[in-house]
Amino acid sequence: MTFSIAARCAETGQFAVAVASSSPAVAARCAYARAGVGAATTQNITDPRLGPRALALLAEGMTAAEACKTLQAEATHLDYRQLTLVDDKGGTAHFSGSRSLGLHAAASGRNVVSAGNLLASTGVPAAIVAAFEAAPADHLGDRVLAAMRAGLAAGGEAGPIRSIGLILVDRVAWPVVDLRVDWHNHPLDALDALWAVWRPQMQDYVTRALNPESAPSFGVPGNE
Repeated sequence: MTFSIAARCAETGQFAVAVASSSPAVAARCAYARAGVGAATTQNITDPRLGPRALALLAEGMTAAEACKTLQAEATHLDYRQLTLVDDKGGTAHFSGSRSLGLHAAASGRNVVSAGNLLASTGVPAAIVAAFEAAPADHLGDRVLAAMRAGLAAGGEAGPIRSIGLILVDRVAWPVVDLRVDWHNHPLDALDALWAVWRPQMQDYVTRALNPESAPSFGVPGNE
């Protein structure tokens, strides 16, 4: 009941994760990224502990493949889990347990990995990866959302998606993008609209955090 993408921009070093599901608030428990370290998803009968653990292993210097193998050795009930990881060199890894739900699949390339379960078609992750790779000059957020739309066009879940989220990290210790649509009849459309509002302001909020004296207008009455 989930499909996702974890990706890295080779030019900027940014990481992003997007994940969609028929369940509510999917990004709250499935999407993880840390600036300068990597990105990961944990899905299918989700264990949210695996995302932070994956990032910790990557921060120790493991490759995505090494971290994925370590998680498989450490974690319990791995036959119920799906994992994806991308590291700071663009290496990727994925794992799907034997009890992954329904039609399930994964696909990867350099800097991008996708996985899904209860899919309408096993080609959904490959469609996501292909769409991401087709626009290397675009902003990472745009590429990830276009990839998710390609996954939906390829069939997406066997049923309708109801929630989606996008996180993106870039140099600072917090996500510069953390947008979620937690319950909606057309969550990808709603997320596209949120992204269109957020993207032009994204860097302003970083500036306000790091140096308020040089920040743009705060957008409150009486402020210019």
